[in-house]
Amino acid sequence: MSHMDHLEVVGKSILKKESPDKATGRAKYTGDYTESGLLHAAMVTSSYAHANILNIDTSAAWQVKGVRTILTGEDSHVLTGEEIRDRPIIAKDRVRFFGETVAVVVADTEAAAKQAAYSMIVQYEPLQVVNSPTQAIRKGAPLVHPNLGQYKAADGVNPIPGTNVASLIKIRKGQMEKGWSDSEVVIENTVSFAPSDHAAMETRSAVAEIRPDGHIVIETSSQAPFAVKKYMGLYFNIEPGWIIVKTPFVGGGYGGKAAIQLEPIAYLASKAVGGRKVKIINTREEDMVTSPGHIGLEARVKLGSTSKGEITAAEIIYWFDGGAYNDKSSDVARAAAADCTGPYAINNLYCDCMTIYTNHPYASAYRGYGHAELTFAIERAMDALAEKLGMDPLELRTMNIVTPGDTSPTRNMLNSSNLGDLRECMRRLRNLSGWDEWKVKQVDANKVRSKGISCGWKNSSMDPNASSGAIVSFNPDGSLNLECGVVEIGTGTKTVLAQILAERMKLDPSQIHVKFTIDTAITPEHWKTVASRGTFMGGRAVLKAADDAIRQLLDIAGCVLRVDPEDLEVGWGKVFVRSDPAVHVDFKDICYGYTYPNGNSIGGQIIGRGHYIQRQMTYLNPETGEVGPEWNVSAQAVEIELDISDYNYKILKAISVIDAGKVLNPKGAEGQVMGAMSMGLSFGNRETFIFNDQGIVLNPTLRDYPLIRYGENPEYIVKFIENPCLEAPFGARALGEHGLIGMPAALASALSRAAGVHLNHLPLFPERIWRTKMRVPYDTV
Repeated sequence: MSHMDHLEVVGKSILKKESPDKATGRAKYTGDYTESGLLHAAMVTSSYAHANILNIDTSAAWQVKGVRTILTGEDSHVLTGEEIRDRPIIAKDRVRFFGETVAVVVADTEAAAKQAAYSMIVQYEPLQVVNSPTQAIRKGAPLVHPNLGQYKAADGVNPIPGTNVASLIKIRKGQMEKGWSDSEVVIENTVSFAPSDHAAMETRSAVAEIRPDGHIVIETSSQAPFAVKKYMGLYFNIEPGWIIVKTPFVGGGYGGKAAIQLEPIAYLASKAVGGRKVKIINTREEDMVTSPGHIGLEARVKLGSTSKGEITAAEIIYWFDGGAYNDKSSDVARAAAADCTGPYAINNLYCDCMTIYTNHPYASAYRGYGHAELTFAIERAMDALAEKLGMDPLELRTMNIVTPGDTSPTRNMLNSSNLGDLRECMRRLRNLSGWDEWKVKQVDANKVRSKGISCGWKNSSMDPNASSGAIVSFNPDGSLNLECGVVEIGTGTKTVLAQILAERMKLDPSQIHVKFTIDTAITPEHWKTVASRGTFMGGRAVLKAADDAIRQLLDIAGCVLRVDPEDLEVGWGKVFVRSDPAVHVDFKDICYGYTYPNGNSIGGQIIGRGHYIQRQMTYLNPETGEVGPEWNVSAQAVEIELDISDYNYKILKAISVIDAGKVLNPKGAEGQVMGAMSMGLSFGNRETFIFNDQGIVLNPTLRDYPLIRYGENPEYIVKFIENPCLEAPFGARALGEHGLIGMPAALASALSRAAGVHLNHLPLFPERIWRTKMRVPYDTV
């Protein structure tokens, strides 16, 4: 019998700790907070994608009652960016994308700030636009950043001055000559999709003030408050101790709120008005195009195989559309490069992964961090190879699945702990989808049903020194308080952490009180709430904090009960003698020290602390590629019904099978995966920015940028297998992103099968299917 069979709290579905507040509307987000004396900021944004700024006329804005100050690019010479310092806080001399901030108005009211911003007149000199990675790498293409070689770049970022290449990463493995000579069948496939948006429910916001004692306090809707603290210090040369960042609940992030954009604007605004508190909150339009979005991609994949389907060589070129500024796009590309082949054992590999500057809105992290993107490229190539071989696509994938004993593209040795069991996921998917029963069938004269499949994997990319901390303290009633730096962004992670603590302490989860607001002055640091690392890293820190608290409980209980602490156990709010549980002392009687009948006291307040740092992380070698630490896997399928008379279609069913390692909260996990699947289908089915030939985003509102809506969702089937990761809390693997990763590829696979054409460009509008079928060029960028 596994030790997992004895778990009392972990593995059970419990309600999220924050559910009552959210369900009743009591939960507060950054934009909800207000107070007397609060000033408001509004942005003026560019109506051009690439232009010189000739003049900014502020005269009418100054006539608006309540205007306190107006900031332009002349008010700050700081360049920002985590990977490359290439982005001014407010555009100076030149704008590089539609929607870029060119001025900021601070006023007594939000209405006054917006009125003043609308009244400003900016004179531009339009410049030639770089509208895609293909255009950007052409000989003679205009340079988005002529001074690229002068920017400060982080380690591992490899810009090529004099070009539009922000970073180049090479992955090399095996012997390509041998790989191609062993190949009996060769295919080449290209894919593409434009940048898009995260469309989180809460738009981004920030509040800043400079207190009289010099402390800078920033309240922000961020997934990464500790990164905000770090980079604000670096950008403005401020010692980190003087910066305090606070984050309440965050209304969805999907990676977009890991970027640092509004916080520097709010700080400059506060500084300009003598340190008064200034609030800035995005409109939906600003959130879509002014703040960073989802990266675009153009890719070419060439695969060689034997006549039986064993892949012998792969040549992969990724051109990621990072937009006008690098921000996190080169790191997204790095993550994609590290896993560039998808979950397949390919021993001879050549991959170039480039981050390209264009005049599009710039990119930040997006759920999956480059993996839905690379998976689309690889899986479409796998379908093309299967077709050329005349082989079942599922059989081709199963034959080439990476297994323990293989190596990753970055030459890391894979084993049953650091690699999920994709072969079992595929076996389950085959049965759940009814794959062997039919793959495509005619329903009536106009309607065709078909199925598509995909496989995905993801290595949780992070900084080599990424860490997490946790503090456990007691209340006088013996209940516990849990504090850690993981931001609650709607995933229920803090509820899972409470379950982990309750399991270790053998308490009911109701006895665990969780602090949700992050305050970097007192909250233990958690690197960032990204990369599906909250449960893994935060969970490890919580377990250490629990063990520290238990050690202290046992020590004081040993004195009280006159027993060797090694003979004691904790559980159900008591410390008891293992061989005689009737001999015990309650937590509440010792957690603040113990007082004897005569008044003598021993011990003191018990505070448990824990921390965790990911082991064996290395910087990626930009010439050959080498990285870690673990890979989780998923297998997915989509079933659609296509009307060939007008190419409209319905998504009928979507299936995900994921190796969860150990499901800590089944309903929570199912909801996370289901939400990710819906997001992946929406990305594959309809979400994109539509650019004109001047790089203007034609659909910067939710009126014109449709999301998958209630009533349009298919039947979702989510299943888990449990092959534990030995280093994870209770064996739990990452799963928050995996529901999304393969959905666009599986959707394209199903629609391609139904329409009888190769659909390699997202999103899959009915019009795009029709144009591909009829070989009519698509007329938007």
